[in-house]
Amino acid sequence: MYFSTTDDGIELGKIQDDLTFLHRCYVDMLRELGEDQVAEAIEDGKHSKSDSEKISKAFSLYFQLITIVEENAAVQLRRKLEDEYGLDRISGLWGKILSELRDHKLSEEDILDKLPQTRVEPVLTAHPTESKRSTVIDQLRYIYLLMVKRENQMWTHNEEQQIRDEIMTAMQRLWNTGQVFLHKPSISDELRNVMHYLTNVFPQVLPMLDQRLRDAWESAGFNPDLLNDYRQFPKISFGNWVGGDRDGHPFVTDQVTSDTLLKLRRQALQLLREDLSSLAQKISISSLEVDVPEILKKRITGMALRCEEDAEAAISRNVDEPWRQYLNLMQLLLPLDEEGQPIEDLEKTRYYLSKDEVLADLDIFIKSLEEINAHRIVKMDVEPVARKAETFGFHLAALDIRQNSKFHDAALASLLKAAGIEDGENFADWPEEKRVEFLNEELKTSRPFVRHRYGLSNESDAVLACYRVIYKHIKRFGPAGIGSFIVSMTRSLSDLLVVYILCREAGLMEQTDEGMACRVPVVPLLETIEDLEDGPEILDRFLAHPVTQRSMRYREQKDGADRCQQVMVGYSDSNKDGGIFASLWSLHQAQKKLSDVGESHDIRIRFFHGRGGTISRGAGPTHRFIAGLPSSTIKGDLRLTEQGEMISQKYANTVTALYNMELLQAGTAGLTLGVNDSSQKKLHEELEPIINKVYDYSLESYQKMVHSDDFVRFFAQATPIDVIESSRIGSRPARRTGKRSFGDLRAIPWVFSWSQARFFLTGWYGVGSALQRLKKEDEEAFELLSKHAIDYMPFRYIISNASSAIALTDTEIMERYASLVDDEELADSYLKQIKEEFTRTREMLEVLYGHKLTARRPRLYRMIAFRSERLEPLHDLQIQQLKKWRKMKEDGKEKEAAELLPDMLLVLNAIASGLGTTG
Repeated sequence: MYFSTTDDGIELGKIQDDLTFLHRCYVDMLRELGEDQVAEAIEDGKHSKSDSEKISKAFSLYFQLITIVEENAAVQLRRKLEDEYGLDRISGLWGKILSELRDHKLSEEDILDKLPQTRVEPVLTAHPTESKRSTVIDQLRYIYLLMVKRENQMWTHNEEQQIRDEIMTAMQRLWNTGQVFLHKPSISDELRNVMHYLTNVFPQVLPMLDQRLRDAWESAGFNPDLLNDYRQFPKISFGNWVGGDRDGHPFVTDQVTSDTLLKLRRQALQLLREDLSSLAQKISISSLEVDVPEILKKRITGMALRCEEDAEAAISRNVDEPWRQYLNLMQLLLPLDEEGQPIEDLEKTRYYLSKDEVLADLDIFIKSLEEINAHRIVKMDVEPVARKAETFGFHLAALDIRQNSKFHDAALASLLKAAGIEDGENFADWPEEKRVEFLNEELKTSRPFVRHRYGLSNESDAVLACYRVIYKHIKRFGPAGIGSFIVSMTRSLSDLLVVYILCREAGLMEQTDEGMACRVPVVPLLETIEDLEDGPEILDRFLAHPVTQRSMRYREQKDGADRCQQVMVGYSDSNKDGGIFASLWSLHQAQKKLSDVGESHDIRIRFFHGRGGTISRGAGPTHRFIAGLPSSTIKGDLRLTEQGEMISQKYANTVTALYNMELLQAGTAGLTLGVNDSSQKKLHEELEPIINKVYDYSLESYQKMVHSDDFVRFFAQATPIDVIESSRIGSRPARRTGKRSFGDLRAIPWVFSWSQARFFLTGWYGVGSALQRLKKEDEEAFELLSKHAIDYMPFRYIISNASSAIALTDTEIMERYASLVDDEELADSYLKQIKEEFTRTREMLEVLYGHKLTARRPRLYRMIAFRSERLEPLHDLQIQQLKKWRKMKEDGKEKEAAELLPDMLLVLNAIASGLGTTG
């Protein structure tokens, strides 16, 4: 839920007033359409059995209106607090961070030295967690903006009525718009959604973000003249998985990847051209009014020669306006043709080869303006364009290529078989040392296994076709638009070396004087508890490998890349594998050990956090997440996924997007510069052995449950997992293969299912029994942990997330879903265990906090209760539908079952809207 990530001081009075207004608009709109029965259901909070489709749609939209009200209230609260108490009032933002650094006696110079080295990189993904269509998101955004507009107290009565009419019109559009995907969204649909944020939201937010830093800098008492160059600001970049994430996703073909890279490049170049054009419209400085600096004249002459015959029109269009002429020529140098398509043959043409050339020309432009004392124009008009050029470059967002290690094994096995290698078809089953020994020998030669792809397996063909797309893109445009090759389920060194071999087959290995080097970074993804534990040893061997060492040196010299190794850590599978406590603590410990491994090789480890959209998958307040990271691991660099529904929740509206981007940027800088570093290190030394015990106890408790006999059967019948697997909320399949097993089920639908049935099992199970066992076996240790439960940020982050999940859990609703299980004894057994653990966890968390959870966050509980009252009839409706649908499928009535599915998806969507979360 949105409000769970905001200050708990949110004003319920404002929420109630705004909700009453929207409630009235909504009911009146429904009555205008003749939907009196639906309007009555909204009025009394109950559903009518006569038309489940309309009722579920009505509640779904109603919940989304509540979210708009909550978001607006959170924004207004932050504004009010900053206005009354100053910029240092809100946790996690620049004002608070800089004031804390000042209080820790850090000088302006110390801070300025680190700021340009700080970088955050949100990576947008399209996992099947966004149940709302982009069309619906657009209309909700429009209503939000109208509610913000309504805040103005100066409107006349007629103007207020006009705003109300516009809101009701948007509601009517929503009512008549399909709420869920009747067909699975294509990758093009998902990419279009991602492009919206990359081209319309983030470019708009960037200048606002820089201004927030300037304001906070001055508010903290620092010299504003020191922060006067856009290159001094923290770096921001963006990543993208849509069109590159191939793990269990057969629809991401080589053509899809190729098209995605070109679309990203086209959008980046068009964005830059629009910025330069807009800048030219603003800067109408005349040579008749000021002396034109020589630096500008000289560069205009050089650019005109480069543009040849096209230069004349660009210059004659703005006679006596040299700054406009300069910008006209810059636009001509962008590698776009007249139709706005990227020009590919850059080596033989006049065009800019990279963003670096654009930035060099903008620097000359800035210097020329500074010579005529036009400093305000530089700051307000030109620097934002330079910042966007630096951020989005010619590629908009770096595209990662992710694939599962098992798929790579199958691809290589096919190549070995085609090359006549003995037992090559069984490569996946070779012992690890045999695999490594064979791969090491192969990596000494540039000879490929095969000369063409004909006759290879689907896996080999898919991998090599994709890698050839990457090879061609780098050859044409350079490596800027390419992220990394990410290996899901990295279990061993050989899983990473296999990628080097596959790169060799596709031409992505370069021959150097020392041997072969890889053009694209290879990144391990450590997902399960076991993989996180084994990760440091795997990384140590990988960083010591000569090909890895050569590749890093090669990319440093040729591409100017950092000497760092990216490591992705997964929150979803580790949670599914071990539960919330074991997942988050194993991630914490693994990062410390992995960072130490990097230091031993003199290589910085850049962590890539695979956070999901729910507490179970790493979500939660951003500033608490960052504060809970081991401070020695961040090193000014934070890369993390923004998945599914979280993209729209965090970035759909500009002010909210600004807030969330500032949390990332300021939090990363603060942790890097050592806010509370010494106190946290001391607490870690004291509490680590204790928390390790809790980890062991929690893992044992959780795994005992999920790996017990028939638990998957209980899960399959007590949750709507089968409906989720039939839904159209993402282009990706819900399972990696066709199996229905604990190991093969994806973490996202696993979490989605438990939340729909109000168990929220993955967010708290195992915590209570672990804490209770510690208290029983070591009272002194438990007392020490309780004393510092809030002070020690990693532990605070874990229990805060668990307590939020407890708040969302409803034992009465889960009992109703458990009634769907055909074996009553089985259902009763598991339900009894789950409810006992729920009570135990709630009570133990209350012991740690020293008071009731409801007293700790009263507003959160009141808002959840408000939603739950309206969710209850939807849960009942879903249970009725599940009984009916499953009976139809059992009786072989597939056609009738298929006809019922759209109604079921509407209810699924309505419950997701009410909870504010899916997976």
